[in-house]
Amino acid sequence: MQIKTKSGRILELPSPEEDAQITAAALSDPDNLPLTDAELIQFKRSRGRPLGSGKKEQVTLRLDAEILEQFRATGNGWQTRINDALRDWAKHH
Repeated sequence: MQIKTKSGRILELPSPEEDAQITAAALSDPDNLPLTDAELIQFKRSRGRPLGSGKKEQVTLRLDAEILEQFRATGNGWQTRINDALRDWAKHH
């Protein structure tokens, strides 16, 4: 049996007899047993961004371009580093 994917590729599926042979071979290997349904569930990804702490508020803030460049140049997490710098400033003033 063949199926066509969204990208147009054609995949050849095993016959029921071949599938039974593959399953029997997999079950007979004690070092590599098939995953259970409970084990498979842990691999499912949830959609969207992870939930935040709920303690932050989204604002619009205008910063000098060179300051923004410096923070962005440090890689991912630059917004958190700006937040940390502002928190540190607030502690001392």
